[in-house]
Amino acid sequence: MSDKEVILTQDGLKKLEDELENLKSVKRREVAERIKVAIGYGDISENSEYEDAKNEQAFIEGRVITLEKMLRNARIINADEIGTDAVSVGSTVQVKDLEFGEEMEYTIVGSAESNPLENRISNESPVGMALLGKSRGATVDVNVPAGTIQYKIIDIKK
Repeated sequence: MSDKEVILTQDGLKKLEDELENLKSVKRREVAERIKVAIGYGDISENSEYEDAKNEQAFIEGRVITLEKMLRNARIINADEIGTDAVSVGSTVQVKDLEFGEEMEYTIVGSAESNPLENRISNESPVGMALLGKSRGATVDVNVPAGTIQYKIIDIKK
C-alpha cells in the first residue's frame, strides 16, 4: 500500500480510531487468550483451534498496520471546508436520474469511508468523480459498466 493521502470526514476519522483502539485493546487480548488455550490442548501441529487463532492474529495485526498507515496519511475534511456551491468531499448531493426520474442522495467521502449501502460513495468512484466540482442544476454523465447514466444535481448540502 502506498502512502497515498486518505481523505476522511470527522466521523470517518472517529470510526477508524475506534476500530484501531478496539483491535489493540480488546481483539489482541482475545486472540492471545485463544492461542494460549489452544496450546494447552497439546500438539499444535494438528490443532485447528491454534491454526484459526494464529490466522486471526495475523489478520488483526495486518489491519492494525493498515489503520495506522491510513491515520498517519489522513487529511481531515472540516465542515468549514464543505461548501454548498459546488460538490466536494463531505458534500451530500441530491441527484435525479434523468432516464428513470428517481432521486437519490449521496454523501461524497474518501475511499476509506465509502459504503454504498449507506449511500456514502467514494470521491474516486465513477459517480463521485463525475459529481466533484459541479454545481446545483448541472447535468453530469457518469460512465458505468452498464453504459452512461445522466444525473441532474438537485441540491448540495453540508
